[in-house]
Amino acid sequence: MELSLSTYDSGDHKVLEVGGEVDVYTAPRLREKLVELVEQGARHVVVDLGRVEFLDSTGLGVLVGALKRLRAVNGSFGLVCAHERLLKIFRITALDRVFQLYDTVDAAIAASGAGTDSPA
Repeated sequence: MELSLSTYDSGDHKVLEVGGEVDVYTAPRLREKLVELVEQGARHVVVDLGRVEFLDSTGLGVLVGALKRLRAVNGSFGLVCAHERLLKIFRITALDRVFQLYDTVDAAIAASGAGTDSPA
């Protein structure tokens, strides 16, 4: 399965919608896109994994790298992950304690508090 990546703005946030499989073959594309967003000035990034069918350790590594990159510039990084099959991966690896995981993009944006005019 192919990897699809699309971005849009929501207030001060860049939302990256990811679809397909994130594995050793496709993870470099995801990494490039996340690095590009930060280099272009994005400081509040939400990655929506809602259409991801598969995520391996290489993909997890890319997400950890993005989190570190955004923390280094005092940014925020939220993951939208509502599918049990992916949540299980985050729990098994204890990355559910590292990442802020949300059910929806709106919840992720509200939780970061950046660029919002009203409380969540």
